Amino acid sequence: MNAMPRAHELGLIGCHVCGLVCRDTQVPDAACPRCGASLHRRKPDSCARTWALLIAAFILYIPANVLPIMRTVSLGSVDDNTILSGVMELWVKGSPDLAVIVFTASIVVPMMKFLVMGTLLLSVHRGSHWARAQRARLYRLVEFIGYWSMLDVFVVSLLTALVQFGFFSAVEPLPGVVYFGLTVVLTMLASMNFDPRLIWDGKDEDD
Repeated sequence: MNAMPRAHELGLIGCHVCGLVCRDTQVPDAACPRCGASLHRRKPDSCARTWALLIAAFILYIPANVLPIMRTVSLGSVDDNTILSGVMELWVKGSPDLAVIVFTASIVVPMMKFLVMGTLLLSVHRGSHWARAQRARLYRLVEFIGYWSMLDVFVVSLLTALVQFGFFSAVEPLPGVVYFGLTVVLTMLASMNFDPRLIWDGKDEDD
């Protein structure tokens, strides 16, 4: 069975902004006739920018977990909680559902993003033909999760609302939450900068 022709073999190029399929005129700085965006067969420097953003996110994820994210004051006692200690406290104090949500949004999802994006980047660098369809699905999964990354912010907002309604006496955000927010933003930017079409390229066709 013959392989399906590639877009560059047919002289075609797709706009990565509006999706319009155009004739590849080989003209430098060619623009999409519909939306005016620059036409590239692949996103320029996609791997380099994705690596940089992913590594920066991973570095920030360390203080996000080591430093406390919030201080709660209840009945005269003061507790500084990191993400993990906060999860354990929620569990012990009878809120297992909320503990599971916070653990999933703050630990499972970011670690899965690091693992999947790292695997995709390494396989693209090696020009691997291994499980291309599955890797493409993994990328779509990371993109889908990206829409829910703000779930972490929602959880913090929910806790703040609980405080305002008197379930706790006082709360104060601490530096860990800032690092965590930056980690979420950088992982979202990393997945946006990755060009999934590189998965289908061979060693000689990377950007």
